[in-house]
Amino acid sequence: MSDRFFIDTNIFVYSFDVNQSSKCAISRKLIQKALQEKTGCISTQVIQEFLNVSAKKFNPPLQAQDRIKYLDKVLAPLCRIYPSFELYRQSIDISERWQYSFYDSLIIAAAIQANCSILYSEDMQHGQNILLLTVKNPFLISK
Repeated sequence: MSDRFFIDTNIFVYSFDVNQSSKCAISRKLIQKALQEKTGCISTQVIQEFLNVSAKKFNPPLQAQDRIKYLDKVLAPLCRIYPSFELYRQSIDISERWQYSFYDSLIIAAAIQANCSILYSEDMQHGQNILLLTVKNPFLISK
């Protein structure tokens, strides 16, 4: 593995949540590091989830032109993993072996396929090792 890291959707969502200033700042720093150092990555699943949440659950929702701008400037440059049958097979195996939901398993499988050593997520078990990948909650680390 490498020093490459994978960023789960919730980190991008928190980067827009100014009501949770600490999580917002940590998320923005992590995304900035990913872009500047080119060590962070995501999958198309993260893009799909973020675009959906930003349009339907943000208050106010991100306008279409702002979603497109964020897609072009932030999400697309970080995207390294695209759907494949191997990704689906691996996610099924991860789901069975570690008891994660299918969609969380897709995120984990994508991080593994991208040769990441760290998966930053608030939604998964902090500190868990899955093959050569370690799940880290960036909001617990910074405390």
